Amino acid sequence: MHILPIEPAALRNMLLVCAALVVILAGIQAASAILVPFLLAMFIAIICNPLIHWLMRWRLPQWAALSVVLVMIVLLGLLLAGLVGRSLTDLTRLQPEYRQQIGGQLGWIVEKLAVFNIHLDRQQLMDYLNPSALMSMTIRLLSGLGGVMGNLFLILLTVTFMLLEASSVSRKIHLALHDPEMKLRQIDQFLAAVNRYLAIKTLVSLGTGLVVAILLWALDVRYFVLWSVVAFLLNYIPNIGSIIATLPVIAQVIVFQGPMTALLVATGYMVINTVMGSVIEPRWMGRDLGLSTLVVFLSLIFWGWLLGTVGMLLSVPLTMIVKIALESTDEGRWLAVLLGPAQELKRELKSPAS
Repeated sequence: MHILPIEPAALRNMLLVCAALVVILAGIQAASAILVPFLLAMFIAIICNPLIHWLMRWRLPQWAALSVVLVMIVLLGLLLAGLVGRSLTDLTRLQPEYRQQIGGQLGWIVEKLAVFNIHLDRQQLMDYLNPSALMSMTIRLLSGLGGVMGNLFLILLTVTFMLLEASSVSRKIHLALHDPEMKLRQIDQFLAAVNRYLAIKTLVSLGTGLVVAILLWALDVRYFVLWSVVAFLLNYIPNIGSIIATLPVIAQVIVFQGPMTALLVATGYMVINTVMGSVIEPRWMGRDLGLSTLVVFLSLIFWGWLLGTVGMLLSVPLTMIVKIALESTDEGRWLAVLLGPAQELKRELKSPAS
């Protein structure tokens, strides 16, 4: 078999690109304390921009519409911070009780299995099936987000300036590229797709969190506000986000309310996520703008390593922005296809352009 030789220039260029990428990633990680609030502010601004335009259509001046939106953000943030903070404090305090309760239940299971000559070590079983590990993961996730939200004034100030500049962003990008006639359509498509994706994803996530809160309240589950906020945040991560959001709730319900209620909670979560993720979201988006499950998982690890807790929560929107940008160029379309799910590959194969 004949192997084509690699040109020295091509190899050198590839190594230079890899080295530059390593330096850029190291720089991003070192500057994460500055970048994370900026990214959070950028996503809040993108999500709020359609609301600003909607209020301005009702003949409100820009400053008034912006003031209304900022007041809503502050009030909602303070309300949720109070409720979630109180729940997190209680959850942290009750962790020893969780371990004691699960220890008693596992002891009963070990005794019943011993009757059938199946002998298990209770301590080892507790190490494998310890729900406090799930609680600790949730506490770390929300505490990390709370730490970033400690810069609330800086984030709000950045959001304000971003919203004031939003109308001129498209024109600035055209001028920066020095070729507005060729790039105009692609830039507009990219900005519109990012705005549409984040707006729809946020509405669907809000709906998911609200329905989860109603379900858990109806089943008398403790800290239903906390778990609804977790469901809202993790809904930005498709496929695996709903699973991560469900596990700590089920662990809590098994400990305090029994397996039957836990089964109802699991069924309710499955129905909610199926309807929201497979029916409502695709209908609003018009077409699937998703990523493959492998890419979702890898992006969660990558952005979490690079930017911490907020990077994990924003991993899919960030990767989605990269994918939309790649789709907007002929040179990067092949990489966008690799990032997408199998259904998107079938569409590309069937399209006449391919």
